[in-house]
Amino acid sequence: QAPTERQLRYKEKVAELRKKRNSGLSKEQKEKYMEHRQTYGNTREPLLENLTSEYDLELFRRAQARASEDLEKLRLQGQITEGSNMIKTIAFGRYELDTWYHSPYPEEYARLGRLYMCEFCLKYMKSQTILRRHMAKCVWKHPPGDEIYRKGSISVFEVDGKKNKIYCQNLCLLAKLFLDHKTLYYDVEPFLFYVMTEADNTGCHLIGYFSKEKNSFLNYNVSCILTMPQYMRQGYGKMLIDFSYLLSKVEEKVGSPERPLSDLGLISYRSYWKEVLLRYLHNFQGKEISIKEISQETAVNPVDIVSTLQALQMLKYWKGKHLVLKRQDLIDEWIAKEAKRSNSNKIMDPSCLKWTPPKGT
Repeated sequence: QAPTERQLRYKEKVAELRKKRNSGLSKEQKEKYMEHRQTYGNTREPLLENLTSEYDLELFRRAQARASEDLEKLRLQGQITEGSNMIKTIAFGRYELDTWYHSPYPEEYARLGRLYMCEFCLKYMKSQTILRRHMAKCVWKHPPGDEIYRKGSISVFEVDGKKNKIYCQNLCLLAKLFLDHKTLYYDVEPFLFYVMTEADNTGCHLIGYFSKEKNSFLNYNVSCILTMPQYMRQGYGKMLIDFSYLLSKVEEKVGSPERPLSDLGLISYRSYWKEVLLRYLHNFQGKEISIKEISQETAVNPVDIVSTLQALQMLKYWKGKHLVLKRQDLIDEWIAKEAKRSNSNKIMDPSCLKWTPPKGT
């Protein structure tokens, strides 16, 4: 069967887009890519920009995102499980949490199948008795570092991986129990950790955190992000993401999370970017819209803005120009969702941030 006229037009359009591929890498780019590869090896996704056309890179990103979402659905349905040689549960504060993935705790702890953790200093132990003794003398009631945000019972602490190495290593080991892609465990010194907590009369309880490279030449504003399972699906993941962009705004930078994202992380970011764009378009009164201006106002990377617009079918290529379609149905749906939101405490308040960007740490 011969291709239809529409298919032929699409083929021509794709061929045209692929012609725009950059003519190879410059010497400086090759050196930068090699340095990245030697530094991180297989622990991070290699740099992919300029290796192919923007069109093919976007196709890859969409396929990668789709695969992550499909894997997450399978995991939630119980069709994907890790090996048997792993910690199955952890006692953490007043919660008993089932783990999702393997984490490289020392063998003598991993083979127990169950760990007991201090929810404040994150020290891990072999038994309830040892934990009880530890809690009787542990003086920690909140994360180390500086409290840079507080509103009501919610606080965020900035913890330096160099100054608080053991705490940050324990935080990374804990996070790996619930993250599939995480590879950072022990080399925590080049990172800052932003730890969100909820306070009551017993102390500040860990909600989640994100880590951020102190000097990221690619302007990643998040290296790794986690919401603890007992706080999931309550809006805290969005708060952590929003806080990372709030820091980028103070730094007067545009940020993006480091890839690959965890399955749940990808879903959370897509939801956040969608909300940011719909809010911007709802408030926008002009006739000509600029991706660059959206990026500068929201601190979201232009690549993430474009991919979100494409996913929402709000970007159209017409007569040699890209047009942003203002889909009122999606905006109305977002307005209705906002009206139903009952808890305004789940929104980060910029006025409660007391922070200046660290200098050359």
